[in-house]
Amino acid sequence: MLLFQETDTIVAISTPSGIGAISLIRISGVDSLGIVNTLFPSKNLLNVKSHTLHVGLLRTENEILDEVVVAVYKNPKSYTGEDTIEISCHGSTYIQERIIDTLVQNGCRLAKPGEFTQRAFLNGKLDLTQAEAVADLIESNTGASKNAALRNIRGGFKTDLSELRQRLVYISAMIELELDFATEDVEFVDRSTIINLVCDLIKSTNTLLNSFRLGNVIKNGVQVAIIGKPNTGKSTLLNALLNENRAIVSDIAGTTRDTIEEVLNINGVLFRLIDTAGIREHSSDIIENLGIEKSYEKMKNADLVLYLFDIVHSSIEEIELRIKDFNNQGIKFLLVGNKMDIGNSQLQEYLNTLPNSILISAKNNLNLDALKEKIVQLSVDGNIDTESTVVTNVRHHEALKQLSIALNEVLQGVENNIPGDLLSLDIRQCLYYLGLITGEITNEEQLDLIFSKFCIGK
Repeated sequence: MLLFQETDTIVAISTPSGIGAISLIRISGVDSLGIVNTLFPSKNLLNVKSHTLHVGLLRTENEILDEVVVAVYKNPKSYTGEDTIEISCHGSTYIQERIIDTLVQNGCRLAKPGEFTQRAFLNGKLDLTQAEAVADLIESNTGASKNAALRNIRGGFKTDLSELRQRLVYISAMIELELDFATEDVEFVDRSTIINLVCDLIKSTNTLLNSFRLGNVIKNGVQVAIIGKPNTGKSTLLNALLNENRAIVSDIAGTTRDTIEEVLNINGVLFRLIDTAGIREHSSDIIENLGIEKSYEKMKNADLVLYLFDIVHSSIEEIELRIKDFNNQGIKFLLVGNKMDIGNSQLQEYLNTLPNSILISAKNNLNLDALKEKIVQLSVDGNIDTESTVVTNVRHHEALKQLSIALNEVLQGVENNIPGDLLSLDIRQCLYYLGLITGEITNEEQLDLIFSKFCIGK
């Protein structure tokens, strides 16, 4: 994979831009040691051991740039697989800029987004799934997203794909071996054995495919729209879940005119709660009507709808109509009966018979923990297991879908006793889709697109 390897030396700030106590500047490439060595008279970096730290002045002939700590990582035992130096300097923006400018004047060039990780991939330090997991880890904002990214960086997904590839190669080898001895009518493995092996591959692939639903939740969160008539307690519920007064609460119908969106972390998953304008059939207020239109739009786009209603003034017939409406539109919903402490006992008994319902009191914070558990259960089936491989990347998901289709074509071919040479072509197609995921099959344009989404300095 050295086809696209750059031979020049790159530099970038790896810490966030702006003023801070310490800033880290990373340099990687064949001339890293030589370039920094000319600016670091305290010690000859060409002679020091790898993975060592050195304190001293960084300076030009006419100027002391800063007192720094220089970390030396010699190839191939570095993140990029090249000679790499990390300079820890003081976090003044002026000092950062002067050091970067001086390094560029001495032979470095500014790194492109993700170029350090791209070089790590090209030098075989990471496969493409691990490289992309680095970006996921940097962007992680919950424990679940962090754990999923760390597992993939450690090679969890890579191991699963490697096992799939080894089994495909074994099947291909058996078939092609038979082709070599076709004139002698030798069968090295019977078709039923191949069918069982391919069925196992399809099952493993579908398990990875199905994990994408959870992976998408872990990575992007869940859109939860709080829908209901005016004055049912939607804003009160939002405030109670957030444990702060985020939305205005009043007894005046139509108080919420626009949607209010806030983020709530439940069990390591982000839920994007959307408080909407109260839905009612007739209103003379133009602004309120616009808010109602937006409520319907949010309801259709949400991953989960919390339909909040006042059980004091609601009826079983009204709820049944709402359930029918949600089902007809294919909307995933949870019925939330508010004011359980003063509510209609007949309606409460009816709601207790429904699987997608719960009783609460938003004002008095009753049963809110159970509501959160129900939200998690409906969103991720109650299972946030990041110890097994979870597919979070759309590119991986699309390639796995193609792999599943190709494997089913192999299965049909085996069951229909098509010739071995045609089966071998189908299996190579499966290997191709695996290679797209791991980066064994790629091109420069694809790599540039993938790594352009990284931050500069990583």
